[in-house]
Amino acid sequence: MNPQLVLFVISCYFLLLFLISWFTSRKVTADTFFTGDRQSPWFLVAFGMIGASLSGVTFISVPGEVGNTNFYYFQVVLGYTLGYFTIAKVLLPLYYKLNLISIYSYLEDRFGFWSYKTGAFFFILSRTLGSSLRVFLVASVLQLILFDSLGIPFWVSVLITVGLIWLYTHRGGIKTVVWTDTLQTFFMLLAVVVSIKLVGDELDFNGIGDYFTAVADDSRSKIFNWDWKAGTNFFKQFISGAFITIVMTGLDQDMMQKNLTCKNIGEAQKNMFWFTTILVIVNLMFLGLGVMLYLYAETKGISIPAKTDELFPMLATEHFSAFAGIIFVLGITAAAYSSADSTLTALTTSFCIDFLEIERKYPAEKRVPIRKKVHLAFTAIMFFAILIFHWINDQSVINSVFIIAGYTYGPLLGLYAFGLFTKMKVQDKFVPYIAIAAPLITFAIATNSEKLLWGYKFGFEALILNGLLMFLGLYLFRKKD
Repeated sequence: MNPQLVLFVISCYFLLLFLISWFTSRKVTADTFFTGDRQSPWFLVAFGMIGASLSGVTFISVPGEVGNTNFYYFQVVLGYTLGYFTIAKVLLPLYYKLNLISIYSYLEDRFGFWSYKTGAFFFILSRTLGSSLRVFLVASVLQLILFDSLGIPFWVSVLITVGLIWLYTHRGGIKTVVWTDTLQTFFMLLAVVVSIKLVGDELDFNGIGDYFTAVADDSRSKIFNWDWKAGTNFFKQFISGAFITIVMTGLDQDMMQKNLTCKNIGEAQKNMFWFTTILVIVNLMFLGLGVMLYLYAETKGISIPAKTDELFPMLATEHFSAFAGIIFVLGITAAAYSSADSTLTALTTSFCIDFLEIERKYPAEKRVPIRKKVHLAFTAIMFFAILIFHWINDQSVINSVFIIAGYTYGPLLGLYAFGLFTKMKVQDKFVPYIAIAAPLITFAIATNSEKLLWGYKFGFEALILNGLLMFLGLYLFRKKD
């Protein structure tokens, strides 16, 4: 692709983002950054959350991963539906009842100071790693199709990426993110629809029936795996999908902060219902696109890259038409920023509310300068985390994201499960130690499970084991008065 054309497209896209930022940042208060003044229309939140949930991982990794694990990822997506139902019926009513800004404030009321700080810390750790990994994936693609040709090194392109995110979110915060995520979701979905249509045209498909037939008849479209020893077994994937959703959405400040900007609990639950429905359909579209990309490469005699994450970018930029390439660039750019902008906002919110206690300790006129410094600091942290992933990554990013989540979100799962489903108190000072021990024990068991458990291989369900160990630890260190 012509790098000047790519640069022009991305520049126009950012001008649009900055226009939205200017519009949403007018008449902001000290608290607008955190709450969006609780006036966000539910349908905008629902649509925008699709982009934030999918991000560049789904956009690139899911189609490529079809060549490795068929449609098995859809078993995880089916589990999402159970997880989102739980969030809508259990967690959202709790958050709205307590009128929370940071969802981890609940842990202080339920258990105490150290439980509260532990929960907030594991969110910051989880989101920093997970979102940096997502942005790394997209930054690598942009480096390949644009910055390398301009002679710009990877670290400079990443600096530009996170710097632009900081610029358009540093004033309006979550209020801006709700609107920019809506725009970014639109471009991401436009990219996948156009890509499916153009690939179909290249394969001489006539009508929508040919698309369904081609995907359904391909061996890679197999959805269910009933081998109980495999990491992609249906029950493992389905149950893991439900728990992944609960922790990566329901117990995640990033995703819940958007829901908490809705006017009331009814609109927030309506948002969750429609978001879930659309998300399932969109994931199925991405998987279908994956089959079509492989069919296209095989038909044209194109070699499949060693890293499947590179398949879609390679085809879009080297083999598709210029128009398809432009649409891909828009989609991948939207994917990068829909994940990162809300993450930086949520990390800033959590640190300001949970650790600095900005609402309790500082008057309104001092909150904005403090919040801006924290926002800038997390931008820098994300920048260095992306560079680290650039140096060490060697596998499909979608698997990396869920593997990390299994270890960092597990303590949160155990904490909230113990708080919601028991009435017991805990010895609060021991909670940080339990939260460190649970992932370490999980790692030891998962690493040696094939030897210890008759060939059983852990997949994403390591998250459940982690949460269970955290729950058990809290029970052992409960107060017995």
